[in-house]
Amino acid sequence: MKLKLYQIDAFADKLFGGNPAAVIPLKKWLPDELMQQLAMENNLADTVFFVPAATKGVDYHIRWFTPVLEINLCGHATLASAFVVFNILKERKKKVIFNSKSGLLNVRNDSQISPAAGGGFKGLMDFPGWKPEMVSEYPDGLKEALGVNEIVAVYKYRDLLVELNKEEDVANARPDFTALKKIGEKVMITAPGKSVDFVSRFFAPVAGIDEDPVTGSAHSQLIPFWSEKLGKTVMQARQLSQRGGHIYCVQNGDRVIMGGNCVFYMKGEIVI
Repeated sequence: MKLKLYQIDAFADKLFGGNPAAVIPLKKWLPDELMQQLAMENNLADTVFFVPAATKGVDYHIRWFTPVLEINLCGHATLASAFVVFNILKERKKKVIFNSKSGLLNVRNDSQISPAAGGGFKGLMDFPGWKPEMVSEYPDGLKEALGVNEIVAVYKYRDLLVELNKEEDVANARPDFTALKKIGEKVMITAPGKSVDFVSRFFAPVAGIDEDPVTGSAHSQLIPFWSEKLGKTVMQARQLSQRGGHIYCVQNGDRVIMGGNCVFYMKGEIVI
């Protein structure tokens, strides 16, 4: 069996930025164990698979795997999948609709309206909004595990959202990934930004990813959080990983819109 594989840098304005995703289009699903093995072998934050959908109003069914487990939502790999649909599979449509474990996800090709930096691909993703709620109790040793001096407050929807005072606190955090893995939660840290509305970082050693470069699913929580806090519906965000990434953010009722650019890196063939 031979499979096509494409590696795309998502939420990136140039090559080697943003978050790389391995995209594997399929005609039909592979066994779950094999998809997990392929994700482990690729050893990227996420390997994404999609298959054509027979359901009316849906183009593809989509699933995402980290090196160690399947997850219910992944932004950067969905954006990378849309890049492959529009630019490699040459689907002639304005948007692609994926069905997922988190419901329907729409990605609009915005490249013609708002060209991406460097002439690449720009997509606008319509995702569920996950408004986090403040928690009065959180895991012991969280501050030390994150390597920060002070925590303002902790919130949670799917993952822990840890509010810090300022951008420098996010940038200077020195997490202990072994300690974070023992806590057993995926964790984002966030604060107001200087040149953007808010900044963040995302740590998920429990899912086999110490620090994720740019995390769309985290912004399903971050956008509702900062929209309410700042009193804004349109925002700009930056994830302060080593690779870094810029996210255009819109709060739209109980949904969120995330916009970002993609850059093609490579294609390959898997032989099994």
